[in-house]
Amino acid sequence: MSQDYEQEKAVALEAVRAASEVCRIVQQKITPDVMEKKDRSPVTVADFASQAMICRALESAFPDDPIIGEEDASELRDAENRPFLDRVQQELSQVGLEASSEEVCHWIDRGNESEFSERFWTLDPIDGTKGFLRKGQYAVALALIIDGKVALGALACPNLPVSADAENPAGAIFFALRGQGSWVLPLDAEAEPNKIEVSRTSETKSARFCESVESGHSSHGLSARVANDLEITREPIRLDSQAKYSVVARGEADIYMRLPVNPTYREKIWDHAAGVLIVEESGGRVTDVTGRPLEFTHGSLLSANRGVVASNQKLHSNVLTALEENFKG
Repeated sequence: MSQDYEQEKAVALEAVRAASEVCRIVQQKITPDVMEKKDRSPVTVADFASQAMICRALESAFPDDPIIGEEDASELRDAENRPFLDRVQQELSQVGLEASSEEVCHWIDRGNESEFSERFWTLDPIDGTKGFLRKGQYAVALALIIDGKVALGALACPNLPVSADAENPAGAIFFALRGQGSWVLPLDAEAEPNKIEVSRTSETKSARFCESVESGHSSHGLSARVANDLEITREPIRLDSQAKYSVVARGEADIYMRLPVNPTYREKIWDHAAGVLIVEESGGRVTDVTGRPLEFTHGSLLSANRGVVASNQKLHSNVLTALEENFKG
């Protein structure tokens, strides 16, 4: 990978920034009544609007690049779902993007590839659905994969401050280019990027790990057993989405474990690609629970891997040893 991918970086950063603006507008409209009714329509609308914006930008700049994304427009094309499509159009118009229903569906469908290519993008328009609905952490995640390696990763985290000690405002974009380090920018202001690095924690007793808020996404019981074996006593940081990769990459946490909840589940590439590179380029290490590197050569799934472990690298072997002793299946 001798190219610098500056154009790809510029397009990716602007795309996730613009998509975050749409997501924020939708999230602000979520009321307690919506939560009480467990109404998922806001995240559905934001998902589609975010994917439309990002795929539009990628199609314009790189028309030959396939995109493996989370959504497709097949349901939106059904007459009964026309109100959803209308709402997607309305939210896009709020950020100055006037488009026909056919244009919106076309852009969304640009992200419905599923097969591996030598060069492709992978996109999660809203990573952290439940975090989005509860007005917690979520991310807009975009990565460029070339020859099976993540070359570029961009994570927009609209509710995460630029640094761990920042009070306000919330909103950060984390990004990495292979061989060029990991960086963070404020989401809402023009500023030079700051380089980020993982922690230097080398003793497991002093470590802190992060995990999903929802136990359905990762086995909290197994995490607790691993923490006990490693004599980790600090409370885990629990937050939704690939924001977890960001807090490891900037040294706020030392370990992130995404542990399988059943023997057959395989992770989706769009849930990890951007975050993996950001941790690796900040000096960390990412593997599956057995220590294998993650393989982005099998289409939309990490089918050759089980779970994910990200760390500051210094603690990685300790975590893998504890997992080997506790992990079954």
